[in-house]
Amino acid sequence: MKLLPADAPWTYDEKSVVAIGVFDGVHRGHRQIIERAAATARHYGAPCVVVTFDPTPAEVLAPERAPRLLDSLEHRAQLLGSCGVDEVRVVAFSHDASQEEAKDFVRRVLVESCQAGMVVVGEDFHFGKDRGGNVDTLMSWGEEFEFETLALALLGDGERISSTRIRQCVAQGDVTSATSMLGRPFGYFGVEVVHGDARGGAELGYPTANIAPSPRLIRPELGIYAGSATLPDGNRYAAAISVGKRPQFYENGDVLIEAYLLDFSGDLYGKSINLEFFEYLRPEMAFASVDELVVQMGRDVARTAEIFGTSGVPEA
Repeated sequence: MKLLPADAPWTYDEKSVVAIGVFDGVHRGHRQIIERAAATARHYGAPCVVVTFDPTPAEVLAPERAPRLLDSLEHRAQLLGSCGVDEVRVVAFSHDASQEEAKDFVRRVLVESCQAGMVVVGEDFHFGKDRGGNVDTLMSWGEEFEFETLALALLGDGERISSTRIRQCVAQGDVTSATSMLGRPFGYFGVEVVHGDARGGAELGYPTANIAPSPRLIRPELGIYAGSATLPDGNRYAAAISVGKRPQFYENGDVLIEAYLLDFSGDLYGKSINLEFFEYLRPEMAFASVDELVVQMGRDVARTAEIFGTSGVPEA
C-alpha cells in the first residue's frame, strides 16, 4: 500500500475505484465503504484508491472545536491497506483548500490525479467550498467526467456508527463499546516508549512502559485498563494500563499513559509499541498507603491476565 500526496503522478494503466473521506478510526461503517470499493476494483482489475485529508478540515477551520483523532495518518493508512486499498492519497487541507469549489476538487483530485472510473462514498458525503458537493452533484459531474458514483447507506446498530460516537465512548472510558464499533481495540500504534519517573519498578515492583502519544490523538478517561502491548518483534503481552496523574504521589501531576507488561522483562526505551485497550477496570485513586496501592495493582494485573486470556480480539 502506498501513501502519497493527492496530486502525485498516476502510475497505473487502468482507471481507479476511489473512496473519499477522513475515515478517522477506519471503523466498521468506514470499512463497509472501503471494502466495497476494493471488491469493485478487484472485479474490474483496477487499482483501489482512498482520498483522505490531513490535517482534517475540522482542525483547520475550527481548531478550538476540532475533536482529537482516533488514529494517526500512518496508522489510518495501514488500516486502509488491510482493507484492500492500493494507494492512500492525502489532501493537505488548508484554508486555501477550503475555498476550492467542489467541482474543481473533482476535476483536480478525482479525475486528473486519480483517474477515477468509479467513486464510492457514504450517502451523507459532502465536500468542497461551503460543503457544496454531495452525492447528487457527484453523479451529475460523473456523467461529464465519465465516472460512476456509488453511494452506500451508513452502517448502524440501532444508532449510526460514527467516529464521533466512538470518540465519546473512549473519552468516557467505555473502550468496550469503542471496540465493538471499531471492529478492533482502540489504542495507540507505533508510539515510542519514553522515560517516566521510574516509580513503578523501583518503588512498586511493577516497571512500566511510558508512552506520550501525539496531542492530536484522543486520550481515554483517567483510570486503569486491561489491554495488550505488541513489541517490534511481534510478541504480544497482556498489559495493565494506567491513564492518570498518579494521585498517590502527586497532588496535581501531569497525565501519563503507562503500561505494565505481564511476563516481560527487558528494556523498551526508545522502541515503538502498539498499545491496545480492552476493558476499563477502575478509576485511579489515592490509597491509605503505598502497600494498599501495591495490593490493588496486583488485583489489576490478575484481572488483566484473565481478560487478555479470554479477549479473542484481533491485533490491529
